[in-house]
Amino acid sequence: MAARIGVLTVDLYIGGCRSLKEKRQVVQSLITRLRNDFNLSIAEVDHQDLHQRACLAMACVGNQSDFVNRVLDTVLERLHHEGRIMLLESHLELL
Repeated sequence: MAARIGVLTVDLYIGGCRSLKEKRQVVQSLITRLRNDFNLSIAEVDHQDLHQRACLAMACVGNQSDFVNRVLDTVLERLHHEGRIMLLESHLELL
């Protein structure tokens, strides 16, 4: 049985944050909701020292490429409609 892995990397703008503490609250809330709703593994991988930017990488594992792709596409849609952030860039890779 072959596992299918999808990796989605997103670059986010978080407007209104004046400190790293404010940014951390927004990012942690977003990470928690995405983990709970989609059962993803997520980490902040870049821009840790910037107040209004975040780069998140998330991975989804499944036994079918269609399932993995569908889950990560749904995550992208959710991020597009998230009010506290703006999606600047995304990159999806299926392994």
